Amino acid sequence: MELFDVIKKPVITEESMLAMDEKKYTFDVDTRANKTLVKQAVEAAFDVKVKNVNIMNVKPKLKRMGRYAGYTNKRRKAIVTLTEDSKEIQIFDGE
Repeated sequence: MELFDVIKKPVITEESMLAMDEKKYTFDVDTRANKTLVKQAVEAAFDVKVKNVNIMNVKPKLKRMGRYAGYTNKRRKAIVTLTEDSKEIQIFDGE
C-alpha cells in the first residue's frame, strides 16, 4: 500500500474542528491501515511531527429511502495528535 493511499479525507465535524486547537486532526483512512502506516503517511503528506495516533472502526449504519433499506460503508477513523513544536496542518487554505 502506498503512503498517499492511506489517508482518504479529513473528517469535518464540529467536534473535530474544536480538537484542532489542541493539534488533534481527524482523518478517514484505509480500512487496512495500522497506526504506523497512518503516522508515516501524515508525516510524509503534511511535513509535520506526529506524537500519537488513535484509530477506531466505524460500523455501518442502516439508512432507509422509503421502503428500501441499506447500509452505509464501514470506515476507519484516525485521530492524529501532533507534537507541540510541530507546525499546524492547513486543511482550509481560505486565507
